[in-house]
Amino acid sequence: MGRRPAKRHGTANRTDPNRPRLYGRHAVYAALDNPARTLRKLYGTHEELAKIVIPEGLQVQFGDGHDLARLVPADAPHQGLVLEVEPLETPWLDEVLTDPDPAAPLVLLDQVTDPHNVGAIIRSAAAFGARAIITQDRHSPPESGALARAASGALEAVPWVRVVNLARALEEIAEAGYWRIGLAGDAQVTLSEALTPQPQAIVLGAEGEGMRHNTREHVDVLAKLPITRAVESLNVSNAAAIALYAVASRS
Repeated sequence: MGRRPAKRHGTANRTDPNRPRLYGRHAVYAALDNPARTLRKLYGTHEELAKIVIPEGLQVQFGDGHDLARLVPADAPHQGLVLEVEPLETPWLDEVLTDPDPAAPLVLLDQVTDPHNVGAIIRSAAAFGARAIITQDRHSPPESGALARAASGALEAVPWVRVVNLARALEEIAEAGYWRIGLAGDAQVTLSEALTPQPQAIVLGAEGEGMRHNTREHVDVLAKLPITRAVESLNVSNAAAIALYAVASRS
């Protein structure tokens, strides 16, 4: 087999040396049902394991709630289930740019590093039919139990592309026919005014700092959410959910 062209951005087939441990019913059920997920070991209480069909060949270890609590972060709500897995393979950017759909936006995150925020954004992306989440490889959280729980099963459903250079990825996204909207509080137009009928790519920056200058230079328009002066800004996951709803409900 030949090598992929150098133009492609992504880290397909990269595996994390550490195996994430997913916990909680939604995250574990979704991973068990995902044929693309490599499962390593399932830990659970007798009560919870009796409720599910365990894939053939999967190693299982029974334990009580205290046993499982030692496998996850302090006070993490494991709900009687912990699943050790391999990280999902990362798709290539050009794979998610094929046949752009105006009803399926892209969501790009510029150095959003909080796993709870990224997980919540992935959940909203699944709820509103986003095509994929795109992050910079070096400045985004890895798969983890906290992220998967915040995503409430959506980690298994939404493609997550990791790229080396976000600005270069935005150039390819424009070439594929997407209209790139960067959310910024200092923008002159609102999101509803910035939306177009073509496929949309919504870009969000990290909390506090927002989008980096180079990222702002690679969007077609900056747009703001019409919030009142009672608050300075919204949590990035809330902003993502509102933006995705706006794309889904545009006339």
